[in-house]
Amino acid sequence: MGKFVPYVLPIILTVFVAQTAALWCYQCVSTQPGCGTPFNWLFHWTKVCPEDDDVCVKILEQKDGETVITRDCLSSMKGIRTDIPADHYEGCRPAAVDVKLANYVNNSVKELDIYDKYYDNTTWCFCFLDHRCNSGISFKSSWSFVALSTILALYQLI
Repeated sequence: MGKFVPYVLPIILTVFVAQTAALWCYQCVSTQPGCGTPFNWLFHWTKVCPEDDDVCVKILEQKDGETVITRDCLSSMKGIRTDIPADHYEGCRPAAVDVKLANYVNNSVKELDIYDKYYDNTTWCFCFLDHRCNSGISFKSSWSFVALSTILALYQLI
């Protein structure tokens, strides 16, 4: 069994590193069960973010005491949101103001939010230092890393 260790260990490490290279984020809106406050991770699957330098986001939009929370990858939000702050580092910051939004629109339908001014307060929270960090609950270690370390330590004892 000792002959296979030089061949098996690099394969296991390659699979482990390939799985942890991508960032995992929750994808849901607080109108879905378990996605509000408190967040229930049992109801929601994680999504592997498509870009290598992606960031998990949690958007808090407030109107008259009601809060809508949106969780997703930043790359998924870039195509549909124009209020993304320029700073994508860890932490929360207010939404950016888009002065060109609905600049040349003459629309008489009041229900359409073409100016994006429905919410009183919009806050973007970014995180990328840990998987599933946009839940609001911090996971300090990866269970697969703990299991792999334990197996390797036990194998060294045998």
